[in-house]
Amino acid sequence: MTRAESDTWTLPWRGLGLSSNLSTADVPQPYRMLDESPGLFDFVEYSAPLSLDEARAQASLFPEMWRRRPEVPVLFHPVHLNLWGPELEPASALAELDAHARAVGSPWVGNDVGWWHVGGQPFPGYLYFTPPFNEAGLRDSVAHALHVQRHLSLPLVLENPAVLARRGDWHVLDFMARLHSRTGLPLLLDLGHLFSHQLSAGLPLETGLDGFPLDKVVELHIAGGVVTRRGLRQFYVDDHTQPVREELFTLLESLLPRCPSLRAVTFEGDGHPPEVARVSLRRLRTLVPAGERPPLTLRPPRDVAVPPLTGEGRPWELFDAGHGATAAATVDDVEGTLAEMDFRLAVVAEVLDREWPLTRLLAAGTREQLAAFTGSPEYRGLFGGTGRSLGQVFSKWAMRRLREQPDEGASAALALEMLLPTLFLRPVPPPGAGQVGLAEDVRPGSLPVDLSELVYSARSVRRHLTARAWACGSLEMSGLESLSQVARRPGPGPWSFLARRRGGGHEVLTATPGLAEWLRKLTFLPMSVEEAPPALLAEAQGRGLIRRG
Repeated sequence: MTRAESDTWTLPWRGLGLSSNLSTADVPQPYRMLDESPGLFDFVEYSAPLSLDEARAQASLFPEMWRRRPEVPVLFHPVHLNLWGPELEPASALAELDAHARAVGSPWVGNDVGWWHVGGQPFPGYLYFTPPFNEAGLRDSVAHALHVQRHLSLPLVLENPAVLARRGDWHVLDFMARLHSRTGLPLLLDLGHLFSHQLSAGLPLETGLDGFPLDKVVELHIAGGVVTRRGLRQFYVDDHTQPVREELFTLLESLLPRCPSLRAVTFEGDGHPPEVARVSLRRLRTLVPAGERPPLTLRPPRDVAVPPLTGEGRPWELFDAGHGATAAATVDDVEGTLAEMDFRLAVVAEVLDREWPLTRLLAAGTREQLAAFTGSPEYRGLFGGTGRSLGQVFSKWAMRRLREQPDEGASAALALEMLLPTLFLRPVPPPGAGQVGLAEDVRPGSLPVDLSELVYSARSVRRHLTARAWACGSLEMSGLESLSQVARRPGPGPWSFLARRRGGGHEVLTATPGLAEWLRKLTFLPMSVEEAPPALLAEAQGRGLIRRG
């Protein structure tokens, strides 16, 4: 059945761990924390592509992880792995997963039971779709799990998914217990994900645990999240950057003595500054003390055939309802589906605002407009193997919309934001000793019309609407009309501006004509400090627009 090289799996004790996406730009940086506080935790659980080569290329912290494996063991938590959905993972991808996990010494790989990607294209924000908790969802989840395990030489550990919309009549713990029973695979219990199901279903936090096979749980996850309301319902949004709820610390403390096979407790502290993560880890360390424990021996499942996928869980119908392509009324849990859609739209808007902050506000500033994009054929095409990014399909949708409904203001914003990446195609010469040159992440640009008022107003309107939302509890989108007015009245050009690469996107900076022209000259040739105009030099240096040799 499996690629296991013996009749048993041996799972070592891992203890307390911290999760990481292995990027030097992310916080907390696990290895720096261990250097500053030795013994604070025992291992690192990291997310990365299935392929070891892709992980090496994409994860800037990978070299340090690789070098320090002997002293800081790792667990590989891929989250690029479908355990439900319309198609099984290719055998080639699973071979890479197995080779990756073996190379880094991960004793198992765990993953949420959900539909994560289509042909390698993840859903924005890695917001997967949860299978329906019924026989149809179970059958296809069994097929996925057994198919993955067939290609692995180490255990696949099944994690209960986060839940906003209720699908099917079973409790999530009953679903996971049945999934374990039919696959023989060990379990990972995520406490925040469990909380999300209980809130969505209106149940007490510990409901369902008495009949759940806690003796099959080898790992526990604890992370931050936010409880929010929609109508009469409450929902838990799984957002690791948020503080850990007190209910989850209490639940963890009660579960630790009830999980005899437990091998690891992972704090998913993505986005927490180190001083904040340290507070949670010290509290968790009192519950999971340092020290070795005997290994756990498990028997791999044998002679279990992989059943065919049925598709009866209707994954693409859930996709359409979750993105606004079809009415939420077509699904069982209307309110939950709308709450899930809100979360998905917020993630899409956040991603788009890095590349298209002006166009997004003008063309898709409201919930209805944003849902028109995620419900469009352009968005669906993102998952059709085209190789385009979310920003690229958004620009394609925006261009079609502007052809159908001309809007001079939105067209000007789109033209500006389409221009920005092209400004960085040409490298700038570095300054030599005693010289100043243009900063590597800055470029000057120009347009035939002046959009400086639009650039300013977009920031001003965002700030105003956000402040009002905090005060009154709702976002008044009619305030965007003033932004549309500004967009339709550009000033006479030509207009010189500056572009700065920032956070995966581009920021437009305004500048006086004199400063813009001086910086334009630096794109071709650095200048000695003595020759630089003192006032322009001081302003450019203060704004981080230049670099010294």
